[in-house]
Amino acid sequence: MDTINLHRIAVEAMHSRGLLPAFAPQTLQEAEAARRTGPERNGTIHDLRHLTWFSIDNDDTRDLDQLSVAEPLAAGSTRLRVAVADVDAMVRPGGAVDGHAAVNTTSVYTAAGVFPMLPEVLSTDLTSLHEGQERLAVVVDMQVEADGTVSESTIYRAAVLNRAKLTYDAVSAWLDDVGPPPSQTASVQGLEDQVRLHDALASQLRQWRQTRGALNVNTVSARPVFKDGQLTDLRPDEKNRAKDLIADLMIAANGATARFLVDMGFPSLRRFLQAPRRWDRIVALAASHGVQLPAAPDALALDRFLCARRLVDPAGFADLSLAVVKMLGSGEYAAAPATSPSAAGAAGTTGLGHFGLAVNDYAHSTAPNRRFPDLVTQRLLKAALAGEVPPYSAEQLTGIARHCTLQEDNASKVERQVLKAAGAWLLQGRIGEVFGAIVTGAAAKGTYVRISSPMLEGRVVRGFEGLDVGDTVRVRLVAVDAEKSFIDFERA
Repeated sequence: MDTINLHRIAVEAMHSRGLLPAFAPQTLQEAEAARRTGPERNGTIHDLRHLTWFSIDNDDTRDLDQLSVAEPLAAGSTRLRVAVADVDAMVRPGGAVDGHAAVNTTSVYTAAGVFPMLPEVLSTDLTSLHEGQERLAVVVDMQVEADGTVSESTIYRAAVLNRAKLTYDAVSAWLDDVGPPPSQTASVQGLEDQVRLHDALASQLRQWRQTRGALNVNTVSARPVFKDGQLTDLRPDEKNRAKDLIADLMIAANGATARFLVDMGFPSLRRFLQAPRRWDRIVALAASHGVQLPAAPDALALDRFLCARRLVDPAGFADLSLAVVKMLGSGEYAAAPATSPSAAGAAGTTGLGHFGLAVNDYAHSTAPNRRFPDLVTQRLLKAALAGEVPPYSAEQLTGIARHCTLQEDNASKVERQVLKAAGAWLLQGRIGEVFGAIVTGAAAKGTYVRISSPMLEGRVVRGFEGLDVGDTVRVRLVAVDAEKSFIDFERA
């Protein structure tokens, strides 16, 4: 199977899930016109181009959504500024580009390539925070104390300039003392100190969340590997120190964003994860390792168990993490109504907490090039800053939240389907082979397992009785069909 066939499978999967695989001509024309008209510049825009902004992302990422810069303060405090690409300045609400984004709600990342939420003239060019390019941004400005608490925060618009596009792997290797410093540290004054300050700051933010029960998991996903344009493998895409660094900073920025909208008396979109639907199964999983968890969901107790298992069995921790994440269930979007600041208090009153992150009132705001909820949130923020009424009503936000949750699930299904098609092609000559696996799904619609080499999921068609999420099992490959994305196993 070549990449053209994979692309066809991806397009068909997109259509079947209610996603648009291609942009309409009017959408592309509108996006191209934005190059001529330029971004909207109404209101106060601070000039922060002189700061040492930088980004860390994947080697091949072109849709850069955020930059950051930090400054040490007295008594161990740190000022952290996160600049998020001002996508709204180039995407007109109600226009053709906005309409396409509102349908798909997310970029879809498949083994056949990326189906971006916004035309590439925007997402990978005009609204991407490229190195050496001046851009408009919405800045989340926070003061982080030595214990990891965000004591103060504010939001404003600014002009920024990315001084260095760094990569996860290079930064992580350098911080772990197994690789050289990124080349830009020699040419950008103060960059080395910036990265090390960010690393220390991220650790403080993470430790504060973990004292509240943030889960210390280590999940991995499959990354397609191509050689001369041909798919050759599906390998684990591991977490690393630099990825954790950026994740911790973005969690802080998203929390500050939610609090800002509460303080301004605005409605908002929130990302939440309720208490685990399968807590009983998590309790049973812990018991199989000799650990007794409380009968009611308890994030702190669960994290203590996870941390202990990481020390005892580091090689098996990724599989354990996967099992726990599957049992936690998926996050969702929800609309939070406007609440007066006096009634909301510092932590808000929406009740839309995130069990896995141990944060309350959490908004997605840091990736507006590739997530529609982030673009909606950005419009709410800019309206609040301009003293305008909210651009979306509570009813509209409820509909957007429901649709975004649905389309996120559809996008994930497309990504899994194309990945399975690629995996089925890779496994064509291995019928009868036995693999170690972990159960990732067990329901009336079927029992599914994940193998590690190549990393992919398949269905157990025989011998699945009694299996449940988190179980480890030996399975035999009995059939594959790349065109239909079938990978079938039987219990060995």
